[in-house]
Amino acid sequence: MLNVKKILIPTLMLIPTTWLIPKKWLWTKTTSQSLIIALISLLWLKWDSEIGWSSSNIYLATDPLSTPLLILTCWLLPLMILASQNHISPEPINRQRSYITLLILLQFFLILAFSATEMIMFYIMFEATLIPTLIIITRWGNQTERLNAGTYFLFYTLTGSLPLLVALLLLQKDLGSLSMLTMQFTKPMTFISWSDKIWWAGCLLAFLVKMPLYGIHLWLPKAHVEAPIAGSMVLAAVLLKLGGYGMMRITSLLDPLTKELSYPFIVMALWGIIMTGSICLRQTDLKSLIAYSSVSHMGLVVAGILTQTPWGFTGAIILMIAHGLVSSALFCLANTNYERTHNRTLLLTRGMQIILPLMTTWWFMANLANLALPPIPNLMGELFIIVSTFNWSYWTILLTGLGTLITASYSLYMFLMTQRGPTPTHIITLYPSHSREHLLMALHLLPILMLMSKPELVWGWCY
Repeated sequence: MLNVKKILIPTLMLIPTTWLIPKKWLWTKTTSQSLIIALISLLWLKWDSEIGWSSSNIYLATDPLSTPLLILTCWLLPLMILASQNHISPEPINRQRSYITLLILLQFFLILAFSATEMIMFYIMFEATLIPTLIIITRWGNQTERLNAGTYFLFYTLTGSLPLLVALLLLQKDLGSLSMLTMQFTKPMTFISWSDKIWWAGCLLAFLVKMPLYGIHLWLPKAHVEAPIAGSMVLAAVLLKLGGYGMMRITSLLDPLTKELSYPFIVMALWGIIMTGSICLRQTDLKSLIAYSSVSHMGLVVAGILTQTPWGFTGAIILMIAHGLVSSALFCLANTNYERTHNRTLLLTRGMQIILPLMTTWWFMANLANLALPPIPNLMGELFIIVSTFNWSYWTILLTGLGTLITASYSLYMFLMTQRGPTPTHIITLYPSHSREHLLMALHLLPILMLMSKPELVWGWCY
């Protein structure tokens, strides 16, 4: 089994490489080295441990839940560097190096977060990812609202995660240890008083803000719209998944209470699917549309995790991985349009099929994956969660069924608005698409197509 340190140390060594390499080799070298790390990380898929965890040391270990998310994190770094190359390379060389360093640091913190066995270490890394993301949004964002978006992002996440710190310290006092290796074997706690119920909410609030749950989601569209392409990619693909991963880890401790207290959260998540889907149908900004679709998909994941069933958990993991790749691909496609037209308004950038026909093929594939066309893993994850919530309450089929219909509607709306229709006269002369962009799209969508043949790789504990 691949040791976490064999990925962590090369990732950390990318930082001196970035600062010492000659200017002309900067993008080539960092892309190739991060791609080698990503390919090595695929060894995590070969799971030969008979026990639940494969341990590097007492603080770092992997299990079938964390390995798909770790591989997704490693896979994303070369893609972020590829996607950023065009709009960052005109900047002064030190700014280019700083940008790549922040992306590497982000990957480093995320690997530590997903492989941490101590809850406090997980919490520290969960918070540490805020810093590089915040700098990327506020320094390299596209418009003047980026500072406002950064403030939203910081304060929503911090406000949600401070109760989690208090809850974890209280848990440490009661259990004497916060190691995930031993926490699952502790006897179920008896929750009687109101303070226990507040403690339960404190444990989950940070993760629900990070997901985000509908109602506490306002930071996400702002952050996505203002962030540069790498910021949008990592937010959609991995940072939202930190919330789902944290919920899965901590709900094993909250078990008796979750049955009673999860009702309003599941209802809110399912209602959020319909509300954010309806918002998508009215969007004029392309990036904002993709951001709201992320909130809709994450609502399904929250519902799946809170039902506390093997099917719900399996569906949540599959949907998190599939959504990570598909939403990141959609942001890359939106960016290829933006780099040429300098506009994200749907009405002003229509009819791209005439100008960039091969890009239209990628748009079509990404949109079909987003609306969960069979047999793509997105559909598999959604079906697992829909069955799980239907088993929890028959009424949920109305919400999830309507949500699926709206998802298909806004995905087709996005495709038709960007690719079909008359091409406005002001965008007739655009430069053609690059091989770099096609490689970027292939590296996003090929893993999705490959997972169709062996989905048990991302089933987590349940296979």
